[in-house]
Amino acid sequence: MADNNKGNGGLFVVGVLVGSAIGVVAGVLVAPRSGKETRRILQKSARALPELAEDLTTTMQLQADRLSESARRNWDDTLIRLKEAVTAGIEASQNLATDNPFPDSEDSPKGDNHHSNDH
Repeated sequence: MADNNKGNGGLFVVGVLVGSAIGVVAGVLVAPRSGKETRRILQKSARALPELAEDLTTTMQLQADRLSESARRNWDDTLIRLKEAVTAGIEASQNLATDNPFPDSEDSPKGDNHHSNDH
């Protein structure tokens, strides 16, 4: 449960960064300014984009690492449960074979599998 909260925090940061960038661009484009002033603001924003992209990349890499680690742990747990299930199945089949080694033959110790017409 704690891993999910950490993951949501990272996604929140990504959302804030992307939303901020979109908001700045939209605000500049619809603001009542002269073309020269708008271009100056856009250039200033464009210079900030590499840092924003680097922050976004770092955040996404951290999220990918957390997801990868979580997937690995889940896979390991699944393999352990699968091995346990296979082992239990093998043991159960061996126990059945030991209890009744000839289930369909007339030599069956239980004697309930006779296929004769002597009734």
